[in-house]
Amino acid sequence: MTSSAHRAITLTASTPEDVLAAVPVVLGFEPRDSVAMLTFGGNETFHARVDLPSLREVGDAVRQLLDPVLKHQVRQVIFVVYADDGPAARAVASRLRRRFAAAGVDVVEVLRAHEGRWHAPGRPGAPPGGVPYDIGAHRFRAQAVVEGIVVHASRAELEALLQPMPEAVEETSRALRGAVASPVVEIIDLVDHRLRAGRFTTVELARVLLGLLDVDGREAPCAPITRETVGDHVRLWTDAVQRAPDELVAAPAAVLAFAAWLFGHGALAWCAVDRCWAVEPDNPLAALVSNALTQAVSPSEWFRMEAG
Repeated sequence: MTSSAHRAITLTASTPEDVLAAVPVVLGFEPRDSVAMLTFGGNETFHARVDLPSLREVGDAVRQLLDPVLKHQVRQVIFVVYADDGPAARAVASRLRRRFAAAGVDVVEVLRAHEGRWHAPGRPGAPPGGVPYDIGAHRFRAQAVVEGIVVHASRAELEALLQPMPEAVEETSRALRGAVASPVVEIIDLVDHRLRAGRFTTVELARVLLGLLDVDGREAPCAPITRETVGDHVRLWTDAVQRAPDELVAAPAAVLAFAAWLFGHGALAWCAVDRCWAVEPDNPLAALVSNALTQAVSPSEWFRMEAG
């Protein structure tokens, strides 16, 4: 599940077009073959997305969305099913209505969007053939640009941000041949020193990557993350993941996942978890982030704990 909590933007939606424009902004990308959920009135604000399930997986998908809603005592939800009018889309829409209503959650709307048209079966006045829409110039997109939120064309485009940059990886690999691992204190100092620039030098990156192999060094970069600096940490560790050789990418990818979760960018956090797990499936920091995303745990809980 892709979840997004506390994104630094407030959107007020009153029409289906508003909802369809809001979803990519809060998720960070344009969903396809997906079920998106917007929540309202809970203890914590969060939004979520799951892949469109097969008919056999509908129950699991609905449960995956309902569990965090109940945990956070959400009162109202809106769903958007991004798919054609097939059996799976119909089944998941129907099951979502029934299960959430039975749990006492008000389902405000269930929309289906496909090929530039939205559909709302059962909605008074909604034409059977759907309604054309275009959200490219919607005010929410303009607001996102002003507030520095990037909306990617797809999840695949977001994943591509974390793929290796061959020339940069080769440069890092050369530096690694003569590098010595940074101890914990040095890792923290280097993170602090390079945070504003958003980039380690090649020699520094090589030392940090080796230092992150140590058990004590793995979570050292997480300690300095604050509400004020979390966006800079996302930028720094995205760059580190792009320049790290595959055999050493797991640790910086896990740190990036953690920072992205704290930043409220659930989609990027999941992409970083996947990048980490492709190399190190049992990475404990990535597992922590995965659990936080699945349960829609608010980053505020972490910051409150750190402050206390």
